[in-house]
Order: sequence, then C-alpha cells, then structure tokens
Amino acid sequence: MSKARIKLVGDDIHKLNEFVDEVKQITDKLGVSMKGPIPMPTKKLKITTRRSPDGEGKYSQERYEMRIHKRLLDIEINERVLRMVMKIQIPAGLNIEIKLI
Repeated sequence: MSKARIKLVGDDIHKLNEFVDEVKQITDKLGVSMKGPIPMPTKKLKITTRRSPDGEGKYSQERYEMRIHKRLLDIEINERVLRMVMKIQIPAGLNIEIKLI
C-alpha cells in the first residue's frame, strides 16, 4: 500500500481541526492507518500601525496579529480512500497539499 502525506495550512484552527476530524472518520470507517495530526510550528504575522491617520494628536499604536497553523497527516491510501478524501468540502481559508509517497 502507498502512503499519502496531507499538509494543511490555515489561519482558523477550528476549520483545520474539523477537516482533520473528517479525515479521521474516513480512515476509521475504512480501516486504514493514519498518523497525525502532527502539529508544525505556528507562524505569527504581526503588524503595528499608528491609530491617528493624519499624525495629529496623541501618539498611540494598534497591534494586529495573524497566526498561520500547520498540520501534517500520513495516511495509508488506496483508490477508495483517496476518492473519499477528495470529496470532503474544503473550508475557505484552508490550503491543502496532498503528496503520494
């Protein structure tokens, strides 16, 4: 049996976990082994801007942060499992990369 490595990248951890749960249900239903989800380091994108757009008044800043979460899944795969994984509805803001190993 060949394996597939699924790499998930997204900014919403809840959508990411929902997708992982759906894949886990498929693997349990079909009786194939799955390793993961393996959490990868979270990337934090930070932006600091000035509150006052014209430069007048008090000097104050606003800080924004966006977190990019990553997970890896290794699945023993056959044609049936691959079809069912491909049919899963992909949430907006979630990037998926599937490699056959």
